[in-house]
Amino acid sequence: MTQAEYDPGPRLAHAGSIHLGTPDLERSLRFYRDLLGMEVVEQISGTAYLRGYQELTHHSLILTQQAEATVNAYSFRVQRPQDVELFASRFEEQGITTLEIPKAQVAGRGEAVRFLVPGSEHPFELYYDIERPLAPPEISSKLLSNSSRRRGLGVRRLDHINLQTSPTTVDEAEGWLRESLGFKRREILRVPELLIASWLSVTPQVHDVAIGVSADEQTGRFHHVAFNIENFHDLLTAADQMRDLDIEWGAGPGKHGIGQAMYLYVHDPGSGHRVELYSGGYLILDPEWRTLEWTPNLEHGATWYGHSLDTGPGGSFLSTTPSAGLEL
Repeated sequence: MTQAEYDPGPRLAHAGSIHLGTPDLERSLRFYRDLLGMEVVEQISGTAYLRGYQELTHHSLILTQQAEATVNAYSFRVQRPQDVELFASRFEEQGITTLEIPKAQVAGRGEAVRFLVPGSEHPFELYYDIERPLAPPEISSKLLSNSSRRRGLGVRRLDHINLQTSPTTVDEAEGWLRESLGFKRREILRVPELLIASWLSVTPQVHDVAIGVSADEQTGRFHHVAFNIENFHDLLTAADQMRDLDIEWGAGPGKHGIGQAMYLYVHDPGSGHRVELYSGGYLILDPEWRTLEWTPNLEHGATWYGHSLDTGPGGSFLSTTPSAGLEL
């Protein structure tokens, strides 16, 4: 086979968007749009599409008014247009049920394939085509790499998604994400007999997605979505404002040992979904990267310094929200 004929097969590009159901859309919008500074690109009959100020594509966050605070979809963009169909064929060979999501169903996005991750049962959607709308003149930026001017607390982009599943399915789900979707294992937390959590990426980030064990031992659980902000000072400003506005606190501010980013966890007031504001971290450029393994005895994994995560029995940091099934 010549170099021109080589085909690496279907691959993911990055975490594209998350679709959150919220019982109070207007309250959620005040949080993401007015406080965090995300741009509402489009709003159609109970569903709003938002993006950070350095995201040039249509959206990274979808909010839908609905009775239950459920995550409707976790979406990832693929590398090439044909990869959507190639992944669908791969899943069919594995006996995984898939749904075709037509172009008209999600504003600004092309056709997608939807399926449940084997083991964890999280609803993933893979797509390639997505529109790149310009911001309206009143918020547009002269910086060509920005989709709009920085506003509010300055969310730049979607950073990563954190999933949880039962102790009996975490190995299956984490292995499938690596073997079938091409995620690379960057750091893990393990006890001798159990994988507690794994940080996985298809980009140079430490993680585009993380998956771990849920405290309630259920599958399909959502722990948090992380949005990237520019620097540590911005995160401390966010902490100050969140306290002043009585936004429900999660944990932080502090710095993770795993990933080395500074964090602040809060909850969307409209839905209760956990949101992490995330800044810093490191990039992995080494093609021979060896997975870093932490154990509970290495005390600085979760918190290098700052406000420790409440991970003891009954701790609030362990709470999760549910995900939708195959069909919405």
